[in-house]
Amino acid sequence: MMAPLAERLAIKNDRRIIFLVLDGLGDLPFGSRAQTPLEAARKPNIDALLPQACTGLFDPVEPGITPGSGPGHLGLFGYDPREHEIGRGVLEALGIDFPLTDDDVAGRFNFCTLDARRQITDRRAGRISDDENRRVVAKLNANLRADRPVEVIVRSVSEHRGLVVLRGPNLGGRVTDTDPQATSVAPLTAKGLDSASAGAAECLNHFVAQAERILQDEPKVNGILLRGIDKKPPIPKLSDRFALTPAAIATYPMYRGIARLVGMTIFDPPTDIASTVSAAAAAPAQFDYLFLHVKYTDKAGEDGDYDRKVAVIEEVDGQLPVLMKARPDVMVITGDHSTPAALKSHSWHPVPALLFAPGTVRPDGSKTFGERAAQMGGLGRFPMRHLLPLALAHAQKLAKFGA
Repeated sequence: MMAPLAERLAIKNDRRIIFLVLDGLGDLPFGSRAQTPLEAARKPNIDALLPQACTGLFDPVEPGITPGSGPGHLGLFGYDPREHEIGRGVLEALGIDFPLTDDDVAGRFNFCTLDARRQITDRRAGRISDDENRRVVAKLNANLRADRPVEVIVRSVSEHRGLVVLRGPNLGGRVTDTDPQATSVAPLTAKGLDSASAGAAECLNHFVAQAERILQDEPKVNGILLRGIDKKPPIPKLSDRFALTPAAIATYPMYRGIARLVGMTIFDPPTDIASTVSAAAAAPAQFDYLFLHVKYTDKAGEDGDYDRKVAVIEEVDGQLPVLMKARPDVMVITGDHSTPAALKSHSWHPVPALLFAPGTVRPDGSKTFGERAAQMGGLGRFPMRHLLPLALAHAQKLAKFGA
């Protein structure tokens, strides 16, 4: 199959592209508030970019489809998420530098709280601390027993998140989640979607049952919810597709994992928004594509905390002058998906995007950056996978097509 045009036309130059990704940025008006958090936030530095920028809306997968974080980021990086389905367990493993082999089966899990009837009361076990996570993982590893020639490896990730890896012969990775993504119901049973995956599903169900026995005396962390079970897939690198030298600056392992999977150099994880921006400002000139990830907008949306989401956007805006020291020739400010505070979850709504490109952009006259302004913006509305080629074009990294 012929490669997409942007791949065939990609050329190398020293112009730098920055993608500033506020996870879950898109939102809705909430209650008595007529504006979205992005519209309500005071963001003078972002809005000051608009005379040399244009805006639009982008669907992470396609209209009406609610994406997970993996598909959302694949779209941002110019991949069609429908062609590259990657389990979140693989991304978590890569994000914590776990030496995942091609034969391993990896699953991300949430620690959760179960009641006496084995129904879920908290899918995140109160968002426990990293230290508490490590204590509980150590307790699991000290007491788990394998019932077949399959090694079960458990690792801490962050807060309520963990990683389980099955290592053994003839294991398939097509296994369903046990997380029902709801409370007041019991966890689901993992099922193999083909004969090769049935054994992996049986091992994972045994792991979950053991974990519940081992953790039964824990007041909050007494259950396991599995998500994104998969094996590592082959995927072409950004450097090969678009002639880029890319780097990623992200705090959370999952996002470092997907960046590593597509061939980015991974900087040391920052601790907050200020250190994320400072790392970008100090990035060596050889990196002509920088991916900056800010998780806190998504966390606020999932918690239904409208005001905190506004505050995070305002904090990012306050750091923008520092980011401009990285001297981007093109900068995109957007999200990987929408996480409306009113819904407390990812949603299907298109994501607003701002493309800043002095000298090459055709400004659309927007006065502020927000969902409704972006709906009228000059970029229009397209699948997210077209956003990176637009950035490449504005950085003059795509050759002319045809004679």
